Amino acid sequence: MPRPYQPSLLRILHGAVAVLVPAAWISGLIVYSLHDGRWGRLPWHPGGDWIDIHGSLGVLLWPLAIAFGLYALSLGRARLRRPENAAALLGLALAVGSGKLMSEDWLRQGELDQAVYGIHLLAWLLIGAAVLWHVSGVLGRGGLPLARSMASLQARPNDRPRHWPGQIARCFRRSG
Repeated sequence: MPRPYQPSLLRILHGAVAVLVPAAWISGLIVYSLHDGRWGRLPWHPGGDWIDIHGSLGVLLWPLAIAFGLYALSLGRARLRRPENAAALLGLALAVGSGKLMSEDWLRQGELDQAVYGIHLLAWLLIGAAVLWHVSGVLGRGGLPLARSMASLQARPNDRPRHWPGQIARCFRRSG
């Protein structure tokens, strides 16, 4: 059986998002624990301004989420037919979009009833569950070889960065 291969642009975008999402999720848990905590608090409290750390991760995630979403809606359309992939992308869009609409002062001032903050909390839960569903789907479909193919540094000769514009153009010519 041939080893699975994932396009290099997908691996780069997916990898960057896969590093930032857990960091944002964990920093969001700490922010929640320190400033909200209505449904529980962490037993330890790290030092630092976690609202700013979480916001900085969101600023880094914003352009990557847009690029990853555009990839998913164009070259990756077939992968979105899997509900676990679509749920993960929806959770990412909801988390980044609602985070962009928030004011960092709301939590510092105890304004926990803002609708956008409620949506952001919902997105935090959704993306956590969707990532677990996504990873279990990958392992269920292709096991470790499929999971490893997302982390592979190998690229086929026709799948290097200089080929990405042509891949994207072909995708739009097919759908047009």
